[in-house]
Amino acid sequence: MPHDPVFRLRQAVRATLDAEQSPPATLLVACSGGADSLALLLGVIAERDGGRGEAPELRVVGVTVDHDLQEGSAAQAQRVVAQMATLGVDETVATRVRVEGAGQGVEAAAREARYAVLEQVAEHVGADLVLLGHTLDDQAETVLLGLARGSGGRSLGGMRRGFGRFRRPLLQLRRADTEAACAQAGVEPWQDPHNADPRFLRPRVRHTVLPTLERELGPGVAETLARTGWQLQDDAEALEALAREAAERVAHPGGGLDVVALAALHRAVRTRVLHAAALAAGCPPSELGAVHVAALEAQVHNTTLLPREVQLPGHVRAVRAGDHLRFERAPVAR
Repeated sequence: MPHDPVFRLRQAVRATLDAEQSPPATLLVACSGGADSLALLLGVIAERDGGRGEAPELRVVGVTVDHDLQEGSAAQAQRVVAQMATLGVDETVATRVRVEGAGQGVEAAAREARYAVLEQVAEHVGADLVLLGHTLDDQAETVLLGLARGSGGRSLGGMRRGFGRFRRPLLQLRRADTEAACAQAGVEPWQDPHNADPRFLRPRVRHTVLPTLERELGPGVAETLARTGWQLQDDAEALEALAREAAERVAHPGGGLDVVALAALHRAVRTRVLHAAALAAGCPPSELGAVHVAALEAQVHNTTLLPREVQLPGHVRAVRAGDHLRFERAPVAR
């Protein structure tokens, strides 16, 4: 039984549910029709049908998101709906999103649209949690992508095990485990053409970069990358907790931040305070980058030619005047 791939999936799902403060009654499972998400659904159904003692019976809702980026995507969404129903979910949902890539790539725009609609569906069906089928392989790829972008510790930490109502039960399992579970259950996964399209960065990492590292450095690279990501997540969470506490101490009575108090912080904490302040002022998270935080950091130490201002994404600007760094909406040219 321990070598049964569906049993391993069920164990992963159970561990995720047991970590919650109260037993969830309704789960929303995101399913693209690929091996990872279908295997996740198999694990959830096995856990539901296996019973959870005195815990309330699980209601399982399967949802598939049509990004409308490929020919035949609507028909594929209906095939996934039929698969989910065959596997035994209590309810199925198919929804379509509009992907607009202004200021970001198609992959990032699709991800943003997907999470937004999953949140809406969860509200509609009353789901306590939304389960996502990312695996250890996805985590390793994400850590490598963060390294390539040079975008800091949070990015290098990869995907979080959970945030908000979203959970990733399969981050300790390999893609081979999900494929084995589908084969055992006689479920045929969909092979998304985008996952093999070299125009996109993640497929190149998946099919070229990681295999090359495994070949040249030896097996276990994916596990090592994932483990490094989780260690960095712990570090990042500790620093962000310190930054949240510091933000209260450096708040300026007139709004914004007190520069003298900011300058006394450790740089790792200070830059996180600046990043959070810019987001709170209205900067889009997907557009606010390290270069903008570096410009804000420079203003903390700027002692000449005041006031100075930094133009930030989302029509936001930061203005340094005396010991006050304030954030305001910039006028939009018409």
